[in-house]
Amino acid sequence: MNETPRIAIVGGGPGGLLAAHVLRRHGIAATVYDADTAVDSRDPGGTLDLHADSGQIALEDAGLLADFRALARTEGQAMTRRDHRGALLKEFTPADDDTAAPEIDRGQLRTMLYERLPPGTVHWGRKLAEVTTENGVHRLHFADGSTVDADVVIGADGTWSKVRRRLTDAQPEYLGVSFLDVRFDDVENRHPGIAALVGNGQLFAADGAGRAVIVQRNSNGIIRGYVAFRSEEDWAAQAGVDLTDRESVREFLLREFHGWAPAMRPLLTDNDGDYVARAFTALPAPLTWERVPGITVLGDAAHAMAPFGGHGANLALLDGAELAHALHEEPTVEAALTRYETAMFARTGHLAADSNEALRGFFADQPDGGQHEPPDREEELRAYEARAAEYRASRTPA
Repeated sequence: MNETPRIAIVGGGPGGLLAAHVLRRHGIAATVYDADTAVDSRDPGGTLDLHADSGQIALEDAGLLADFRALARTEGQAMTRRDHRGALLKEFTPADDDTAAPEIDRGQLRTMLYERLPPGTVHWGRKLAEVTTENGVHRLHFADGSTVDADVVIGADGTWSKVRRRLTDAQPEYLGVSFLDVRFDDVENRHPGIAALVGNGQLFAADGAGRAVIVQRNSNGIIRGYVAFRSEEDWAAQAGVDLTDRESVREFLLREFHGWAPAMRPLLTDNDGDYVARAFTALPAPLTWERVPGITVLGDAAHAMAPFGGHGANLALLDGAELAHALHEEPTVEAALTRYETAMFARTGHLAADSNEALRGFFADQPDGGQHEPPDREEELRAYEARAAEYRASRTPA
């Protein structure tokens, strides 16, 4: 850029922090504002697999790929498929040196990205209320009454982004499937049966009638994931379930999953944490908008999608890197944002649409009680590597 704009990044998740890293490597200052009071002030959620063709490329651009690999778990790429009776349908075990999509806990990734930024880059406890614009200057209004002026606003503030409201009226839509977060601690000692079912990586178990358990090994002997089922969005009220009462939730799950074998039921009932009710939502896909000077969004704020395919965090990281490169390489902010959005729309639109359709297909009733086939894990990993080579070959040298 020929300019030295004031850049505000709203959201201190992986995408926003990664953008700050790559901007800094290009000698461009940016400040990150996040609603959390600290990097570890809330439960960050489960684990992520970072793909060779997206998340890992972004981390390499930020100079953090080696740091990631020091924390990542290649064995976590393993996948096991079972039916609701516990029968093994398919199993994949990765090679020790397979780095196509290693796993890392979300909290570990966020902390790594935060701690390697200069002190003062991230301002915690700054929850955005709205963005207004006057004479080409954008003002961020925070819930605590403070304001910040910026020339460029990057919304990395998630599915319910307030920055996105300046670009489009599009809102996330419920995809017809709800889920409950589950967590099992010290599994080898406390939950050996669950540990054996899951193995070293991810377990997919489904009954072909709209119910599934999808859980994944995390670090430190923890397994996390969700119990999911096709339902109305207000299923708990309709079923008379008290979400604050574990026994009420367990009773509901045993009714809802009544055909599941006894060996599988601990996945429903032996949760060590609170059952947290959530819903699968996604933005319309593909989603585009007309340029608004000085404002853009990345990650879930731009293309929130179903988790099938594991694209969300990976695309957020790559969005952050590509946006930072564009701001460095283009002569003006508007040229940079136009370049970024044009490429981002093309890169993410079909993946979002496919992921949303895959979720609906997975939870649809299957003929004769059969099983919906998720992607072959070995094929997925080799495809990540092939696309990574193609992506690197196509990029304009910085």
